[in-house]
Amino acid sequence: MPKQSTNMSGLQCLASENIWFDKQRYDEAEKCFYEGANGPSTQVKTSLQQPKGRQQKRQHRNSSSHAGDQELVSRMKSMELENQTLHKVVVEMRAALQKLESRVAMLEKSPAAVPCAKSAPVKAAPVKPVKVENGDDDDIDLFGSDEDDEEAARLKQERVDAYAAKKSKKPALIAKSSILLDVKPWDDETDMVKLEECVRSVQMDGLLWGASKLVPVGYGIKKLQINCVVEDDKVGTDILEEEITKFEDYIQSVDVAAFNKI
Repeated sequence: MPKQSTNMSGLQCLASENIWFDKQRYDEAEKCFYEGANGPSTQVKTSLQQPKGRQQKRQHRNSSSHAGDQELVSRMKSMELENQTLHKVVVEMRAALQKLESRVAMLEKSPAAVPCAKSAPVKAAPVKPVKVENGDDDDIDLFGSDEDDEEAARLKQERVDAYAAKKSKKPALIAKSSILLDVKPWDDETDMVKLEECVRSVQMDGLLWGASKLVPVGYGIKKLQINCVVEDDKVGTDILEEEITKFEDYIQSVDVAAFNKI
């Protein structure tokens, strides 16, 4: 029972309490208190600051609206220019269409006279009769004369002779080859200088000797490697080897190391 009485008293207190129901009155009282403590200067400042903020907002709005107006004006100008150019193009196209229509109308009218001109028959030229006079049959040459044939044959022969003479004046292409020879001595005591002199002493029409060098073979023996250029129609490898091997005192053998066409 006492516990219930305490609960009832608490509920009664909350029911009689009206602080939160009068919150607006307490807020106004609190505001008046702080205004009295700080002085009226803050109120004036806030009242002055509010119009300034409004003016700034108005200026910002005016500037933005002015920029938007300029952009609209520029767009309108560009659209006006485009409309003018399009208008010119349309005028030109209309003029071209009018010209085409006039030309088509002229062409449609003109073909009426053309078939008449085409349908007119073409008169053939009269054939004049050829009078044949009576005479000897020997005066008429039906198969031509032999002199014309002789003249044609002579001209043909002259042209053939001129072509042959012109062709003979051109230099004929000479086939040449590059040959590399290996000339081997008998032993290491053979005089290689004398051996090379013997090889180069071989002279023929269409033979040209080139560079040479000594290549070691083994056991102190060296072989002569010499290059030459020959004309294929005049000099052969067999004749060249035969002429070189005639120097039996210095040369043991001759071999073809390389053969290339030029």
